[in-house]
Amino acid sequence: MLQLSQNDIQLAQAQSNKLDAIRSIAADLAAKGLVEAGYVEGMLNREAQNSTFLGNGIAIPHGTTDTRDLVKETGVAVHHFPAGVDWGDGNTVYVAIGIAAKSDEHLGILKQLTKVLSADGVEEKLKQAKTENDIIALLNGDVQFDADFDASLIQLLFPASDMVQMSAVAGGLLKNTGCAEAEFVADLVTKAPTHLGKGLWLVSSNKAVKRTGMSFVSTANDCEYDGVAVKALIAFAACNSAHQAFLNKISDIVFKQQQEKLLSASAEALVALFTQDEQDAPAAAGEGNVAVFKIKNSHGLHARPGAMLVAEAKKFESNIKVSNLDGDGKAVNAKSLMKVIALGVKHGHQLQFTAEGPDAAQALESIGAAINSGLGE
Repeated sequence: MLQLSQNDIQLAQAQSNKLDAIRSIAADLAAKGLVEAGYVEGMLNREAQNSTFLGNGIAIPHGTTDTRDLVKETGVAVHHFPAGVDWGDGNTVYVAIGIAAKSDEHLGILKQLTKVLSADGVEEKLKQAKTENDIIALLNGDVQFDADFDASLIQLLFPASDMVQMSAVAGGLLKNTGCAEAEFVADLVTKAPTHLGKGLWLVSSNKAVKRTGMSFVSTANDCEYDGVAVKALIAFAACNSAHQAFLNKISDIVFKQQQEKLLSASAEALVALFTQDEQDAPAAAGEGNVAVFKIKNSHGLHARPGAMLVAEAKKFESNIKVSNLDGDGKAVNAKSLMKVIALGVKHGHQLQFTAEGPDAAQALESIGAAINSGLGE
């Protein structure tokens, strides 16, 4: 895993164009002893082949495969451009992460960075960063943009007999996953919950909270609170605004009187409902055209072939999702470069594509042909 230090960060940099920015980053990599002086030519050639802009104000300039022999040691040089650098095609870069990689370890770096930097709001935070530690915290994922919610924060059909037990379980889940401390649980059980309709309740506390998170507890028993049925309880531990998107989702569900959508959902469905973009949601059984292709590129889907794959997918109107069958299997939007690179695809990995739309079959055929031809390599 990439471990950044203050020595990796160069603050308050200013360059008039991306080529000068890349030259400056290459000189930094060389000064750190990570690469030979000639590595800069590989970085410039790589940029000429395809832009290394990832999105959210981030670029990842790096060398070509034939300049890897100039890499002495894997590492990075992170340059911060608070005024931005024009990276072409209307894209502005505020942080450029120069990568020196001897072999496929750069895929791990890319996977880590893209997962961290795909959150909404990162670009503005990076632009406004004032210290090396601000940059490090953002790149390491220490700045929270999305509330915590996964299977470990869900307890279905708990045999609760009253709301106090429900609140205690919901609070305990948030405590056990590191979102809050014991004082949070003690405070939560004293709170009066809000009824959202049809037996769905909501409670929250900000006492002794370390990370914003949400838990969900449903009960197998027939219990009541103030004479109203209790079927499930949503609990929030809040120390920032990261839970706002979850609250908006809940508000929309309540407004549409779709509480049953939560009350009857499996743990997996609950996690997907709150954490997946609509473009990333898995297709229902039997939906869409599906195809599996093996990646032939010797160095996997690094930025250039990844960009070629995304460009191919963007040619079609259909909604196209891709998952790495040799990775975590999660489906992501095939038209998002950051999400595709975050799959961590290596040579020989199998990608499963699902396409839904008027040109789904043609899209899969074209993507397959692009993969089989080497994605531009």
